[in-house]
Amino acid sequence: MTEPETDTDDALAEAYNAALDLEKAGDLEAAVVAYQKVLELDPADHGGVAVRLAAIGRGETPAKAPDAYVATLFDQHADVFDMILVDQLGYCVPLLVEDRLKELAPGPYPRLLDLGCGTGLSGEALEERTSFRVGVDISEGMIEVAHEREVYDELYVAEAGTFLETAKDGTPFDLIVATDVLPYLGDLEGFFAGVAANLAANGVFGFSSESLPDDVLAGRPYMVGPNQRFAHAGSYIERTLTAAGLARFHTEPITVRHQEGVPVPGDLVLARKPA
Repeated sequence: MTEPETDTDDALAEAYNAALDLEKAGDLEAAVVAYQKVLELDPADHGGVAVRLAAIGRGETPAKAPDAYVATLFDQHADVFDMILVDQLGYCVPLLVEDRLKELAPGPYPRLLDLGCGTGLSGEALEERTSFRVGVDISEGMIEVAHEREVYDELYVAEAGTFLETAKDGTPFDLIVATDVLPYLGDLEGFFAGVAANLAANGVFGFSSESLPDDVLAGRPYMVGPNQRFAHAGSYIERTLTAAGLARFHTEPITVRHQEGVPVPGDLVLARKPA
């Protein structure tokens, strides 16, 4: 006999695939109705309906991607993540962070916090520049792979903002990095404030963001792009860092990754918490 959970999973998969087919066929109004059915079956939104609707201009832009969606997405790809991200998508942001730190703020840094650490690419890139490394990721599968890399002293399965809130009364970090985290966050105020609360005086915060042309952003501080990832206006990042008490000292345009062979533009940013 079929278990009830299987029935629910099958119904959800059928509803999601039906909505996706309508979206791909260009029948966006029908797709919206179908996606709403998906949300009724799955209020936690493991399929990322909220960001899909925003991407096609048929829903409000959420403050961030649903936690269940991000965790599921990365759990599904944990075992092949490095191959996909580095080999197929040309991702090298952790190495860019290391290069810019070497040039502009070499440290050393006694304590590193790697937010959205994934499989540990940033921890590995920054290993020689740091003494004690903490990795945090919402995906348990990613944390398991990062553990095998043996570059972190502590690893936690947690949403980045939640971790920052719970850790703020502990020992501060000298270097906090968040590579490929902002594409899953829209509103950055709480996130940047949490980073600042966990940084030691003179501590450095390094992160990457994705960008879209000004005429596409059309004055918005952030939006969900065509690949269901958030892009941010540089001016929004600048003023939100300032509001959090962080002083940007380096920004450079980078290619964050490639999507179907097309470069995805973004920025690499370094900021400091003043003494």
